[in-house]
Amino acid sequence: MKKTLGTMAAAMVVVLLTGTFALAEYAAAGVANFPYFQLGCLIIGGMTVISLKHKYEKMYTGEVAGVFALFTNPVIEGIKNLVG
Repeated sequence: MKKTLGTMAAAMVVVLLTGTFALAEYAAAGVANFPYFQLGCLIIGGMTVISLKHKYEKMYTGEVAGVFALFTNPVIEGIKNLVG
């Protein structure tokens, strides 16, 4: 049961981060310049991370959320600004 709850929590984090990314990109770029390829890659990456979380019980949900957040462009830009 604990494994299922952890996987469901990771799936919710992935869905919420992907939805937030899509909404922010739509608001910033509009329909004409929407990055569909990047959104598709983000969805595939999220599905991969969720499947790994389901397969390996020792992965923490926080680790999964952190790894998935690193896939998104705003987090990468924030890290670049923090470092440089």
